[in-house]
This record gives sequence, structure tokens and C-alpha cells, in this order.
Amino acid sequence: MNVDIKHVAKLARLKIDDSELSRYESEMSDIIGMVESMPDIDDEWLVDENNAMELRKDELSDDKLSREQILKNAPKVVAGCVVVPKTVD
Repeated sequence: MNVDIKHVAKLARLKIDDSELSRYESEMSDIIGMVESMPDIDDEWLVDENNAMELRKDELSDDKLSREQILKNAPKVVAGCVVVPKTVD
């Protein structure tokens, strides 16, 4: 299967040099080949009626930390809130 890497890069808003196109085409072909060679999964594999999953009971815990305890361990607090570094411009 031939994959148009420039088109995929444009859709993903990626900038790829022309010198790297052949490498990415090869890697994408390998990935597609691997996925195509995977066996089909039958629905009977997904659910085992004899071993039903048991969910834990939702319970509230009384051993909560107070707001003061949490804030005293924070590196920076402003107006009662933990300040974290900016991650997005």
C-alpha cells in the first residue's frame, strides 16, 4: 500500500523535509503491513460469562488531607490555589 506522506503531514499540520519522505513512507508501510497481518478477534474472546468482573464498592474515605496540609506542601500558592508552570502559550 502506498501512503502519501505529504498529505498525511498536511492533515496533521506537520512539517516534513523532502529528504525524510522515503523514510516515513517506509515506516508507514511497515506499520500498515503489521496491522493488516494481525489476526481477527472473535467476540467470544472479549467477554467470559463464567468469570464476570467484580467491581469494587465506591466508598468515601475519612482520611482526607486538609486544605492547609495540601497547600503547605505546594511550591507556590496564590489566593489559596496551587500555582503550576504555564504549559501552553
